[in-house]
Amino acid sequence: MAHFDVVIVGSGAGGGTLAQRLAPTGKSILILERGDHLPREAENWSPRSVFVQHRYRTQEKWYDKTGKAFTPNTHYWVGGNTTFYGAALLRFRGRDFEEVQHAGGTSPAWPIDLTDLAPYYAEAETLWRVHGSRGDDPTEAGDEPPYAYAAIHHDPGVALLKTHWENQGWRPFSLPLGVNLDQAHPVTSACIKCKTCGGFPCLLKAKSDARTLAIEPLLGASNVTLLTGRKVVRLETDPSGKTVTEVVCQTEGGEERWSGDIVVLAAGAANTAVVLLGSANAAHPNGLANGSDQVGRNYMFHTLTAMVSLTEQRVDVTFPKTLAVNDFYWGDPAGGYDKPMGHIQLLEYMSGQTLEGEVSDWLPPGLVPDVMSQALAERMLSMLVISEDLPLPQNRVRLTSDGRIHLDYAYNNLEGHERLVGKLKASLDGFVDHAHPISQHHFQFDSLLPLYGTAHQAGTVRFGANPQSSVLDPWCKAHELDNLYVVDTSFFPSIAAVNPTLTTVANALRVGDHLIERLGARAPAPAAKAAGSRTHKAAEGLA
Repeated sequence: MAHFDVVIVGSGAGGGTLAQRLAPTGKSILILERGDHLPREAENWSPRSVFVQHRYRTQEKWYDKTGKAFTPNTHYWVGGNTTFYGAALLRFRGRDFEEVQHAGGTSPAWPIDLTDLAPYYAEAETLWRVHGSRGDDPTEAGDEPPYAYAAIHHDPGVALLKTHWENQGWRPFSLPLGVNLDQAHPVTSACIKCKTCGGFPCLLKAKSDARTLAIEPLLGASNVTLLTGRKVVRLETDPSGKTVTEVVCQTEGGEERWSGDIVVLAAGAANTAVVLLGSANAAHPNGLANGSDQVGRNYMFHTLTAMVSLTEQRVDVTFPKTLAVNDFYWGDPAGGYDKPMGHIQLLEYMSGQTLEGEVSDWLPPGLVPDVMSQALAERMLSMLVISEDLPLPQNRVRLTSDGRIHLDYAYNNLEGHERLVGKLKASLDGFVDHAHPISQHHFQFDSLLPLYGTAHQAGTVRFGANPQSSVLDPWCKAHELDNLYVVDTSFFPSIAAVNPTLTTVANALRVGDHLIERLGARAPAPAAKAAGSRTHKAAEGLA
């Protein structure tokens, strides 16, 4: 059994970024990834292959709270789900780290605040090539550094919508996007602003994802080993239960075991919880690190509604996902509602075949004529309303004795979301001929916005200062183990109302600096020392 300084389970935004941070230290790093390298092939850009045939989506089955089987909308490849995401990379706001009262309950405070992550957000925005513009988003604090990359220009149809909203008193802003785009030199730009971005793997590798930015640059490093086709099923400990001694994998060739001084889980909020629950032993009878009974609980995913607008005339848009609205993030500025409502952003371009695939679970693609679906796509703009889902202990991931993954979930905190959907629909009067909301929590078009919430998943292994109510300490180390960390979205105590990837990357950088110091590889950067002041204080309170 080979031994490494650090073993990382998962190669997505959290695991890939952590490996990238630790690699320059020379410490030996093993990355275990259950998937393989995604093939670069013409099908990467085929709407039919991606959306109708689900060529790259997992075929495994999970089960809902009624016991009904479903296929989660997730992808197991090197780089994780970031290979298929829409590349929207936004910071959480300062209040997102605090306790916030919603109409449906309380969003809990984090054990760190924005000052702890601020320098890492800035680094992550540069590392992941985020294009944006400061000063336009009304929820910004005002002290954020400028983006290293200028905001992406709006297509004509999006520019018209921006003016339409501004005429209503709204303050739309450029959606921060991670792409390798050189707008001044389009002939040599890696990104070509194509119609196959969100939901597709980028054939040009111009999308800022963990595969391209974190993992592939490490493939030639002598101290980093990436092993694919390794599904981690459990962690084993010493008799005291204080130290992880072995990482156990399933492979095509049978069982494998690995060991590391530090073991880090980054398999995704659902699968990280499954690994811990499947690692029960005499010292941890309810699952590894689960003395608090919080492992698997507090599962969250954003409440999402797509607003599909149709016009008689074709919309002059190729790359629409460049505009967002945060006017209603904390409430209605017009008065009458002082609870959080959420965030609005434009969705990616949808071709006719993309639309066919999105509705394929209830309407066979063969019944939708290509001419009809393409005509709809050419006359459509789609907007996404994102609202905060609250962490409820009964919303949870469970592992049954026969190895089945159960996702018990009930929707919650819908009042603010419904109000924002109404605001958006009303705002489109006079701009489009028809607008229709498609809401996952209404069980409509559940293939468009996955009913089972496996995108933007978070929670299940949350961090906190109190071991009785959390699984991890403020450095994302398990309270009950000396060498186990978690850096995927499962550490989130709350999910806010914006995409979680940038926060995952920033936190992985923060935890990486902590591990560098712990491993004695080098002193942490000055920014990391300053950012860690509150975290150190919280950790000291546990002693």
